[in-house]
Amino acid sequence: MTKNLTTPSIFSRKYGLLSKDEAEEDAKHIEDIAFATASQNFEKEPDGDGSSAVQIYAKESSKLMLEVLKRGPRIKEDREVMIANETIFDISGGRRAFIEADEAEELLQPLRGPNSYTKICFSNRSFGLDAAHVAEPILLSIKDQLNEVDLSDFIAGRPEAEALEVMNIFSSALEGSVLRYLNLSNNAMGEKGVRAFESLLSSQRDLEELYLMNDGISEEAARAVCELIPSTEKLRVLHFHNNMTGDEGALAISEMVRSSPALEDFRCSSTRVGSEGGVALSEALGTCTHLKKLDLRDNMFGVEAGLALSKAISVFADLTEVYLSYLNLEDDGAESLANSLKDSAPSLEVLDMAGNDITAKAAASLAACLAAKQFLAKLNLSENELKDEGAILISQALEVGHVQLNEVDLSANSIRRAGARLLAQAVVHKPGFKLLNINSNFISDEGIDDVKNIFKNSPNMLGPLDENDPEGEDLDEEAEEDGADNEDELESKLKNLEIKQNE
Repeated sequence: MTKNLTTPSIFSRKYGLLSKDEAEEDAKHIEDIAFATASQNFEKEPDGDGSSAVQIYAKESSKLMLEVLKRGPRIKEDREVMIANETIFDISGGRRAFIEADEAEELLQPLRGPNSYTKICFSNRSFGLDAAHVAEPILLSIKDQLNEVDLSDFIAGRPEAEALEVMNIFSSALEGSVLRYLNLSNNAMGEKGVRAFESLLSSQRDLEELYLMNDGISEEAARAVCELIPSTEKLRVLHFHNNMTGDEGALAISEMVRSSPALEDFRCSSTRVGSEGGVALSEALGTCTHLKKLDLRDNMFGVEAGLALSKAISVFADLTEVYLSYLNLEDDGAESLANSLKDSAPSLEVLDMAGNDITAKAAASLAACLAAKQFLAKLNLSENELKDEGAILISQALEVGHVQLNEVDLSANSIRRAGARLLAQAVVHKPGFKLLNINSNFISDEGIDDVKNIFKNSPNMLGPLDENDPEGEDLDEEAEEDGADNEDELESKLKNLEIKQNE
């Protein structure tokens, strides 16, 4: 094959003659793809004599040789740059659509022959069986050079049987590749889908990032994931967002977390995990001392799991982002977490504890925590019951320093005029501040005017107030009147509401 590629011909006269080194490189790739294509056909006819496979090999290799001859030699400098640089092959652009054999042939053409692609993304295109068979020999020929594979959303709309077969084809073709990044999200896999990827998953010992979001990861599927992946010692990123994992599934995931000491980014949000699973995950996370980002939003942890999580958080010295909204933490869970965070995570940038039924009772602990977080950029305490007392303590905590603060959300907290005004005053002069959201509260018309006046020089920094209810529930008329007093009287009234940072 190398001799044919280096022999002068009508193609070499038109396109140039390949050097021996380049011809040998091209010949190897042609051999890999042609052999894989022929083997694939032979496996479908195990009782045959192999003659059809030989014909297919000859046809495929001839076709690929012709493509190389028509391409001609590469410019040396360009070829060296292509081989030296890491490149990405991505077909995810454009509209989300089915892909069949003909289009697959065209789209995947750049992967045939010598290339330096180390990352492939087949997301947003739904592969049928015919297209998968086109991709199979190509993946076999390049799998040893790949370190990142994105197969998210690549079987959308296919019947279950076909989807599972496509998964099997891709899994077998990529088996043995040494990946650091693998994304299988948005494939509604369930346990059957996870096991369809057995060949690929069970060959991965160096994974650093694994994404299984919106995959129907049930209890059984979670166990299958833990069973199939041989090692997670190098895992830094693990995302399980939007699955149906539940408590039993969380117990399985916690085993994986416990065996991932390098974990830096863990997401297990919207996974139907309750108290038992929350406690198990929290205890497992206590072994992940390098954690930087934690996202457990939208689960049913409750107070007990919140208390368990507060013990784990105390060891997270590098934590920069923590998302704990809608976990049913209540005051006891929120206070415990705030106390733990106050003495850990010195570089915390994002704190989200929205929708946890937090009242003014826990506000002092939250405020003490916030006062200690001088690198804080975003704070979300929306949909709680902090009311004016809590809002005032939070504003006092944010008033001094916090020069990186750019977003604060205390919407839907039953805040009235006094709390709204102090929040506005606390953030309006921050150098990079972008948005204060205090919508869906009980601020009087006068209070709205106060807040708008505070932001008169930067109105874009104040979020919409179209859902505010000045006639809101449980209005304390005396407090409302006090809120209308001048600023000196208001500060005098609130001077004893101090944040105790050293408790």
